[in-house]
Amino acid sequence: MSEATEFERLRPLLFSIAYRILGSVTEAEDAVQETWLRFDASDERPASLKSYLAAIVTRVSIDVLRSARVRREEYVGEWLPEPLLDDPYSDPQQAAELADSLTTASLLLLERLSPLERAAFVLHEVFAFDFAAIAETLDRSEAACRQLAARARRHMDDGRTRLEADAREAEALTARFLSAMQDGDVEGMRSMLAADAVMPADGGGKAPVWGRGTWGADRMVEKLAQMAPAFIAAGCALEPQRINGRPGAIFRDRDGRVLSSWGFDVAGGVITAVRIVLNPDKLQHLGPVADAWTLLREAGSASPRDAQAEPPT
Repeated sequence: MSEATEFERLRPLLFSIAYRILGSVTEAEDAVQETWLRFDASDERPASLKSYLAAIVTRVSIDVLRSARVRREEYVGEWLPEPLLDDPYSDPQQAAELADSLTTASLLLLERLSPLERAAFVLHEVFAFDFAAIAETLDRSEAACRQLAARARRHMDDGRTRLEADAREAEALTARFLSAMQDGDVEGMRSMLAADAVMPADGGGKAPVWGRGTWGADRMVEKLAQMAPAFIAAGCALEPQRINGRPGAIFRDRDGRVLSSWGFDVAGGVITAVRIVLNPDKLQHLGPVADAWTLLREAGSASPRDAQAEPPT
């Protein structure tokens, strides 16, 4: 088997590690490409290619994350991970861990960790690497890596406040909510939302958003009843789609271009969060991206107090 073939066989794993560390499809793909360049330029041929390449992509991702954190401090508005439709890596023995770590809620919790904590958690708790391999990857002792992983696990556990619904229940509820939203059914939407539901929207200063996020069922319903029917009347369509392993949708314009991604959190029989990504830089991997400013003007669905009326200069 050639080196390139061996690398391609492990590419899904490498991307999945990098994405969970970085929360970005684009940056994860770049980290995998950098891993190939370093591997191709090296004369070293390790006993375990999987561990060797996983170590490289983790180190590259940590470096990128440290740089990205500076940019995220200056990010305009709410920051959300780039939506991922399909995880290329699967492992039946780690299926639950892989699925849970892919959710937007988990990725946001991971954002609270230091780069080393994040890497230790992802490698050990998600991908089941042993601490000897993690210690070599992070250039720390095994004891230190155990502490990093344990500290990260506590932070992750503390951040999870509700039990999620099973997949069928979540998909059914999300489908009913999307239907009610398209119909402008205010009471129907309100009945499916938790009282303290949230609707953060990530425009990155490059797309119109309704404030810095909407909090509370009543306010969410008001915004959605105002926004969705107007956009649909302008020719937009909601395409049901799994976003980061959970029910969601892609909002497209009349020409099929991507306007936004919508991810839903469901727990206790109600929707607890709707997370909307509008930043065009975070949607390019999904296909051609719509001009949200033009659509906003066509839809006429927001008042000047609630959304930026013109793109930033």
